Amino acid sequence: MKNKGRILIVDDDNYVMLSIRILLEQHYDDVRGINNPLQIETALVENNYDLVILDMNFKAGESSGNDGLYYLNQVKTISPETSIVLITAYGEINLAVEAIKLGAFDFITKPWQNEKLLSTVSAAFQLNKSNHKVKELSSKQSVLKAMLDAPFTEIIGESEKIKQVFQQIEKVAHTDANILITGENGTGKELVARAIHRASNRSKSIFVNVDMGAITETLFESELFGHKKGAFTDAKTDRIGKFEAANEGTLFLDEIGNLIKPLQAKMLRVIQDRQIVPVGSNDAKTIDVRLICATNANLPQMVNEDEFRQDLLFRINTIEIHLPPLRERKEDIAVLAEHFINLYKTKYGKKGLFVPDYVITKLEKYDWPGNIRELQHSIERAVIMSDGKQLHVQDFNLSSQNTSDNAQIESFNLEELEKWAIETCIKKHQGNISNAAVELGLSRGALYRRMEKYEL
Repeated sequence: MKNKGRILIVDDDNYVMLSIRILLEQHYDDVRGINNPLQIETALVENNYDLVILDMNFKAGESSGNDGLYYLNQVKTISPETSIVLITAYGEINLAVEAIKLGAFDFITKPWQNEKLLSTVSAAFQLNKSNHKVKELSSKQSVLKAMLDAPFTEIIGESEKIKQVFQQIEKVAHTDANILITGENGTGKELVARAIHRASNRSKSIFVNVDMGAITETLFESELFGHKKGAFTDAKTDRIGKFEAANEGTLFLDEIGNLIKPLQAKMLRVIQDRQIVPVGSNDAKTIDVRLICATNANLPQMVNEDEFRQDLLFRINTIEIHLPPLRERKEDIAVLAEHFINLYKTKYGKKGLFVPDYVITKLEKYDWPGNIRELQHSIERAVIMSDGKQLHVQDFNLSSQNTSDNAQIESFNLEELEKWAIETCIKKHQGNISNAAVELGLSRGALYRRMEKYEL
């Protein structure tokens, strides 16, 4: 079976041209020859040749090789990706070497050995294929980069509230200001952090994501600042921490509100000094990171309740970006739903699936307490469980208690409700403040302050 590929032979000696053509036609499916180098430009414009075999001299008695160098440059100008193999006399080898420096792949000498010529042509073809693959990968990378660099492609929405978020991202991205992203769970805080990183001057460096709620107190310093071999029982090798890993890039600390007070002091020191000391080391390392934090907690309230350091809050929120819950941007539900439905109907092979308008209207009336994450999971479930071509309301397993057109919403005085909950819980635990605080999700100090507030 012949190899696929186009070869052009350029030699004014018809015997040489014909001999090479007959040899190569046994192995390649498209081999052509011309004896006039003035036809090179037309030939290259009309066809995409993988390889040009080019003589070095085209005038009777000429041996300088200048013609070959001239037409070599012409080929490289018209078709830069085409490989070039030169035909030269033995005494012109130095000139051929010079031609290789100008872009030729290799040369063969007259008289040639067929095995050598076939080997050289094969190697030239392999280079050409490699060049095409590199160009294809480069093209794909350019497309992907353009997609990634497009403004906030993963953050979907057209509402005024989400447009305000886009505007904030544009303003802060090219600075090194510390950012605090606030919002309920499922609103897309990590997506915003990644959008800031991609639009920043650090976009070519790493983005490191750390879930602060998943790091235990005992492993905090090791995870964030690293450790030296032998620093503790399981420290069998040196290990860099998340701060050092994110050096010159962006460090995203998710759920910063979960950090307990003793660890907040250590975090504050690192942010202030821009230095870390790995566990088991006495040497400080200077770090350069863009810090983005996120939380679903009310940090100012935690400061008032002595659960979060005020100085740390000042350090991490030079700029605050608040993400609205989905119930406050319901005009985005339709476009989000369309995005997720297209995603999952392709993933699960249900390409004909569609959602009627009345179902979208029902989704828009639901409050989505879990926000975008709940909407996404609900749509994935609906697509998986669907039997026909149409999704129905019942496929989404919506709770009627959170549907605004069905729910009976009463007006509560929140302070009275809180007072009742605290009083009831203390009675339940027979005055045991510690147990009551645990059940209420408060610290003992916070519970005492509320008891004092409500005179309990």
